[in-house]
Amino acid sequence: MTADSIAATAADASRAGRTAAFLAGRKVGLFGLAILATLIGIAILAPIIAPYDPNVRTGLPFEAPSQAHPLGTNDIGQDLLSELIFGTRVSLLVGAIAAIGAVGIGTLVGVIAGYFGGLVDQILMRVADGVLIMPFLPLMIVLAAFAGPSVANLVIIIALVWWPQTARIVRSRAMTLRSRGFVDAARGLGASNVRIMSRYLLPLTLPLGLAQFVYVAAQTILIEASLSFLGLGDPTAETWGSMLYWAQARGAFLNESWQWWVVPPGLAISVTVIGFTYAGYLLEDLLDPRLRRR
Repeated sequence: MTADSIAATAADASRAGRTAAFLAGRKVGLFGLAILATLIGIAILAPIIAPYDPNVRTGLPFEAPSQAHPLGTNDIGQDLLSELIFGTRVSLLVGAIAAIGAVGIGTLVGVIAGYFGGLVDQILMRVADGVLIMPFLPLMIVLAAFAGPSVANLVIIIALVWWPQTARIVRSRAMTLRSRGFVDAARGLGASNVRIMSRYLLPLTLPLGLAQFVYVAAQTILIEASLSFLGLGDPTAETWGSMLYWAQARGAFLNESWQWWVVPPGLAISVTVIGFTYAGYLLEDLLDPRLRRR
């Protein structure tokens, strides 16, 4: 072997060793990714792995868990395990779409405010402050009640209420970037403000938006479940929150059926939030060089 090939092999081994050490030190993040991968797999394969159609009566009302119905049945004899599996689809979809909307709006507002500064920054940040100082849950309840029970309305409302957190974080990053030499050079060469923001500022602030996406997605799933439990979600949609709503509306808490009707979706929500949170730790380490060095 030549000296160059030996050096290349040693460099590859060193990079592989650093990668292995990095991942080994972040087992919690990998555990979170494993949870999310499992949930996504369940959502995709729901029609295959669900034992029954969740909308079809397949047993007696309030039937206890058995071999035919591992999680029992609801008050009209529908299989609760099938409802739980199909609920994974809508719950994850609501969390992902609402998070994309909130992070997208927040990133756009933050880049514009941080780049222009001055009056534009003051107006946008005062709007963000106005949303932030409002009581969150009462505001969500009022907006959801006004818009009507719909998954689409719920996604829009969550996105419109949750964007200021991302906007303030991205704004701080954009303010530090606008005075960099490459931005001055682009401006001197005649680049427009839109081109500078889209070509230079937005890619450099995108990692902050990705980290916020994980956090917002976890919070969105909790919010959807809370609003659905209060009767402000779409009662016809198969979500974990709607399972909790129908459980309390149909008297599951008055008998022992709460053990197999309420506990499983509650655990599913908790596990999903934990998965997003742990995955967020790993994502922050990957995107933030300061955390990676530590």
